[in-house]
Amino acid sequence: MRLIVGKGGMGEGTMSGCKEFGAIHCVFPAGCAVVAATQVEEIESADWTELGMPETLWKCRVKEFGPLIVSIDAHGNNLFEQNKVSLTRKKDEVLAEIFTASWVYKVVKFERLAQKRAYAVLRFITYSKKASF
Repeated sequence: MRLIVGKGGMGEGTMSGCKEFGAIHCVFPAGCAVVAATQVEEIESADWTELGMPETLWKCRVKEFGPLIVSIDAHGNNLFEQNKVSLTRKKDEVLAEIFTASWVYKVVKFERLAQKRAYAVLRFITYSKKASF
C-alpha cells in the first residue's frame, strides 16, 4: 500500500500523483502527534533532508498506525477541496441570512426609533397646547 502522511491539505500535483500511482494521502487529526510518534517502530530512511525537517520524506515502519483522515484517495478525490466548496457554499448562505437578519433588525430598530420620535413630538404638541391656555 502506498500511503503518504502529511500535515495538511495538498494540491493538484498530489491529487494526480495519488491517482496515477494508486496512493492515498492522509493526515492525523489535530492533537494526535504524540500518538503518531509512539506508533513508529523504525525509521527506514530519510530522503531530501537538505530541504529541512518539515520537507524531509520519511520512510517508516509502523504498527497500528492511526487514527488517520484520508484527505486524498487513490482515485484523486480530495476531501479538503470538496469540503472547502461545500463549506464555502454554506458560509455564503449563513452570511446572507445574517445580513438579511441584520438588515431587518435595522429596519425594525429604525421604525421603533421613528415611533418614539413621533410620540415625543405628539407629547410636545399636547404639552404645548396645554401650556398655551
